[in-house]
Order: sequence, then C-alpha cells, then structure tokens
Amino acid sequence: MRSLHIYGLFLILAVPGTVGSLLFADSTAAQMMTPYGAKELPPANNAARVQITEGPTLESFRNNEAIISWTSNNPGGADEHFGIVSYGTDRNQLDQTAKSHIRLNRNHPFTVFRVRVEGLNAGTTYYYTIDSVGGDGKRDGVASTIYQFTTLADLPEQ
Repeated sequence: MRSLHIYGLFLILAVPGTVGSLLFADSTAAQMMTPYGAKELPPANNAARVQITEGPTLESFRNNEAIISWTSNNPGGADEHFGIVSYGTDRNQLDQTAKSHIRLNRNHPFTVFRVRVEGLNAGTTYYYTIDSVGGDGKRDGVASTIYQFTTLADLPEQ
C-alpha cells in the first residue's frame, strides 16, 4: 500500500512538470529539457573556406604502404568525412585513389586527416594530391598542389 502512495505522488509531480514543459515554447525551456547534458551542436562550417593548415607530410612509410597526413580547419557539414589521396607514378595522371574515414568533431577548430596508401612498388617515385570529402560525396575543396615521395629501392620484408 505504501508503494502505491509513492508512485501516486510521483505521478502527481510528473504530470504538472510535463504539462508545464509543453506550455513553454521558448528556446530556454527547450534547452533545459535536453536529456543527459546533451547540447546543440554548432552550425556547420559551410560559410568558411576550408584550408590546409599543416602538411601534407609523409607520416610513415613501411613495406609497400605509406601514411600521408595533414591538418585543415574543420570542414563542417556532415560528421562523416573521408581524407582522399589521389596518386600515381605520372604527375599528370594521378589515377589511383586512397581514402580513409574520419568522424568530424564540430567542437574542434581543426581536423587531422590520415590516409593509408597501399600497394606501392619499390624504387618508385609517386606523385600525389590531397583533398577531403563529406559522406555525401561533396568535396571540401582543399585540393593541394602536387607533392612527391620515392619508395626505397629494396623494401625490407617482415
């Protein structure tokens, strides 16, 4: 019997709170109702031009793969993004593509991209450019100039 009384009291307290929250339509009331400390995300950075702020650099090279990294201001848009490296052995024909998934953090002013390029040949010069693209396939427009690196003549085996 006692537990019914407590549940009844809870129901009496909950109903006015629910009705009251339905009556307030201003943004302050809406923010106070947001559960578990969630907050509204800042708007997408579509107005600002996306620029490379650091790199690209050949972060590492091992066996027949390389990791190319760079930093740009946060491209905004969809959280799902990809770093893109277009590369090839002819600087005028970058016909191979490597891409890596990244999830943007809209609370950070910059984004670090890392892309693994696999299947490289020993003793070969590769040319490449970088860009990033949203999950919707729209490029962010950060395409770089052409860079190059040369793999070792004899790649060590592991």
